Amino acid sequence: MSTPPVAKRVPTTREHHGDVVTDPYEWLRAKEDPEVLAHLEAENAYTEDQLSSLEPLRTRIFDEISSRIQQTDLSVPLREGAWWYYTRSVEGKQYGISCRAPIADAEDWDPPVLEPGTPVEGEQVLLDSNVEAEGHDFFSLGTFDVSADGRLLAYATDVVGDERYTLRIRDLETGVDRPDEVRGTAPGAVLSPDGAHVFYTTVDESWRPDTVWRHSIGGDSEDVVVFREPDERFWVGIGISRSRRYLTLELDSKITSEVWLLPADDPTGEFRVVWPRREGVEYSVSHAVLGGDDRLLILHNDGATNFELVSVAAADPQGPREVVLPADPETRLEGVSSFAGHVAVAFRRRGLARVGLLALPGLTAPDSENPGPLRELPFDEPLFTAHLAGNPEWDQPTLRLGYGSFVTPATVFDYDVESGALRLRKRQPVLGGYDPTDYEQRRVWAPAADGALVPVSLVARREVFDRPPTAGPPPVLLYGYGSYEASMDPSFSPRGCPFSTAACSTPSRTCAAAASSAGSGTSRAGC
Repeated sequence: MSTPPVAKRVPTTREHHGDVVTDPYEWLRAKEDPEVLAHLEAENAYTEDQLSSLEPLRTRIFDEISSRIQQTDLSVPLREGAWWYYTRSVEGKQYGISCRAPIADAEDWDPPVLEPGTPVEGEQVLLDSNVEAEGHDFFSLGTFDVSADGRLLAYATDVVGDERYTLRIRDLETGVDRPDEVRGTAPGAVLSPDGAHVFYTTVDESWRPDTVWRHSIGGDSEDVVVFREPDERFWVGIGISRSRRYLTLELDSKITSEVWLLPADDPTGEFRVVWPRREGVEYSVSHAVLGGDDRLLILHNDGATNFELVSVAAADPQGPREVVLPADPETRLEGVSSFAGHVAVAFRRRGLARVGLLALPGLTAPDSENPGPLRELPFDEPLFTAHLAGNPEWDQPTLRLGYGSFVTPATVFDYDVESGALRLRKRQPVLGGYDPTDYEQRRVWAPAADGALVPVSLVARREVFDRPPTAGPPPVLLYGYGSYEASMDPSFSPRGCPFSTAACSTPSRTCAAAASSAGSGTSRAGC
């Protein structure tokens, strides 16, 4: 048996806020020091030796997981401007390939059906991350933003692993990167609608995004600081409204937020605050046009634990508030997304993530079967997760939705807002003979000591639920979590238990699984 390596002790003293700390392993921070590298290599060699007996098991598990995943695949094309955008994956390659194809009919909102491994007519590769990663041990894509006219791509890559990205601008008409290059950025840069500027963020010594910059594309002037956040509790991010009318600065701490806006047609102007921050108040902003008027829909928790949705004038956001959706003890409002002709709301009720449409004057009409201002999109499973997924266009007749459950693999739907039709666009393929009808999911509610009802999800092969009482209870894999309002929603993974049902694919597997999430009110289970 090999002997574990022992790191030498070199006492190093540090003082912070009057406290003195002696750390004997401070020397290990020098990542490039030959002695540090030698010690790490010895640790790795010892680990390999100790776990060598598990190699056959690791190989078998890896092979089983791989056999269930379709590696050569494509995402459902997403319409933006004159193009359908999508991502391809190729078996044997680690990273995705971002592509687009021209839209043949401007009136057509039905995405083309793409077949894995079949060439796409008119395809243009925007960014092949496999090519960008060549020659590097690490690769991460932190920014991917196409200009409004479809001519420029802002992208940022990290090939070291320190989360400091190099921002570049690619001319999509030639496929060649422009001379513009900004090092040391954080993820999430945004192009101005006119394509003349790119806004990006940088981090402080604590790796906290704290500063927003404006870079003039093709210009020779120095980049300009447009915002700097001194409070170490807040992170800052840059974005743009779906209407492309406003550039947005979003600042968030654990319990407080603040949003600043700048008209996008004045990218060198000054941002202005929507609501000044107040400790403990969180809010988000979505630009909408209601009855021909520019409005801001603001989702906030000021005196509303489950959040309230209000409408304010875009020209006077601190003026009178009109309540659109009042706070509801049974419904947790989580997000609002505005479009030219409708407004979608993400919310949670009875622990499940749901999506609904607002019935507002001039927008979505009320539904006789769902009275009230919020019309929920219906799904036929007792447990599920539904969310908005990839809706970049301001004026679009559909909603792209992501959907899944404990037994249903990841699914993409398009919801036709006018007709109410829900169109299946794609369901994640699961190789190896998985049949969702072999399984059943149920929810029960368990009373806690204080009387609160805790949701418990049960997932098992159907024959497990049909066992006679005399057979006794089956084995159960139990998992629970509840904290920080971090919900663990119903979801599916082909990897198998305990995160999906795919592994329980033979009649001999008679286990059941149960999960609860007392703090968040949602659950997750496998088998």
